[in-house]
Order: sequence, then C-alpha cells, then structure tokens
Amino acid sequence: MKIGKNIDLIGAIPIINPTFTLIIIALSFMVTPIHSQSFKYDQIKYQRVRVAYNENYDFIDSMFHEKSIDINKMNIFLRAIKSERKLELYAKNKNDSIYTLIKSYDFCFFSGELGPKRAQGDMQIPEGFYHIDRFNPSSYFFLSLGINYPNISDRKLANSRDVGGDIFIHGDCVSIGCIPLTDKWIKELYVICVEAKNNGQSKIPIHLFPFRMEDYSKNRLRYSAELSRLKFWDSLANGYNYFEVKKQLPKININAYGFYQVQYSDVEIPQ
Repeated sequence: MKIGKNIDLIGAIPIINPTFTLIIIALSFMVTPIHSQSFKYDQIKYQRVRVAYNENYDFIDSMFHEKSIDINKMNIFLRAIKSERKLELYAKNKNDSIYTLIKSYDFCFFSGELGPKRAQGDMQIPEGFYHIDRFNPSSYFFLSLGINYPNISDRKLANSRDVGGDIFIHGDCVSIGCIPLTDKWIKELYVICVEAKNNGQSKIPIHLFPFRMEDYSKNRLRYSAELSRLKFWDSLANGYNYFEVKKQLPKININAYGFYQVQYSDVEIPQ
C-alpha cells in the first residue's frame, strides 16, 4: 500500500529488499524516523487515511501532472458555489501566481437556502471567506475537513448568541449545514489537502458563495428583496470578481460592521 511513489506504510520507510525488512522495522522502534515529523506521517497512522491514499494517490499525482503542477510543490484553493452544488478545486505550484481549475466535486446533498449561516440550527451552509482548520481522520462521516466557521464576520452579523459551528466537508450524503461529497470523493480530496499541508501550506483557503457573482452587481434585486442579505452579498462580490479576473487570491479584511473588504495591503485571510 503506497502513500507516495516507492513509499511503504510500515513506518513510512522506503521499500527495499524484503531480506532487510525485519532489520529496518526493528530500527524504526529504536530511532525516530525523519518522516515522523511530517503532517502526512501523522495522518497515515489512521487506517481510513491509508485506504484513501491506496485508492487515490497515483491518480491524483497524474491528474496534477497533466495540469503541469507538481504534487510535492503545490498550493490549493477551494471554492463552493451553493446554487450549483459545486465545490471547485484550484491549484498552482508554490512559485506560480496563477491558480488553475483542477476539477469540480458535486455536493451529494444540500441543506438550507441561498444566504449566509446566522444561527445554530438554521441548516444553512455558510457563505464567506474561510480556511480549512481541522483534519478529522476518524470522522463519523468517514473523513472530514473542518471549516473555520464562525469567523469574525459571522459573529458580528449573527442573529443569535449561538452562531453554531462544526461545519465540515465530509463523506456520506447527509447534511445540516455541511458539504457532503460521498465517501469516494472525500477520500480523494482529503489526500490532496494532506499533500498540500504537508508541503508547507499552513492555510488552505475555502471561499463559499451563494452563486456565481460576475453579473450580481448589475441587477442585485433579481437575487433577493432582503436588503440586509444584499448588503452582505455586496461584500462577497468584490472578492469573487477579484479571483475571477486575476486567478489570484484576494487579501480580505473584515470591517467594524462585519462585512468583507478586498484589501490591497499585505493582510491575512480572516481567522
């Protein structure tokens, strides 16, 4: 079972002549392997992650190679379009500036309606600018990737003191505000995210939009009659369009009222 080219899962050591396997295994208990310091090494201790690697790594490697992206040097970006039930995966080599669309995953199930999440139990999938903040290799839904909801914007604009939490991209086909992809596709995406983080990408951004926003500003009232919702969507549109035009990630700030703003100074994606 492989976790990468010519890598065996026993202690994450290189595959060698079987004659020496017992010696290497014995030594692995005496000396801390250099791989033990890696994020990937910690993840593949879990059986479900090993299954995901075994089923998907070779295909993932070739998929990125076809896009001229080195899986060992890649950064990734996720973007969800709720109206289309799509989760898009973009990637680039670390030293490149432009992201390339790699593929789109279909939501297996959708809860709530178009519009942001504002309270615990409202069934809404959030909207806004986030990042992956948790990897759960022992999820109830096979594997899952946590989204850092609620962020500062969500707390400022909440309808309730309890804004909820625990929003994930996960397996299976059920949701009360998460993005389920089925077990098959979460295995693939999980491996890709592990590889990106293991490469040194400390934050994997995920932007969640109600719909494609290229034409939103031209006819806002066609999308909703609720002015508070339109004002929030206004604050999403500039970030969406920035990426559409440049294929680079915008730098985003949150103002005192909780609305998103594209910044042109060196600021971080909101926590």
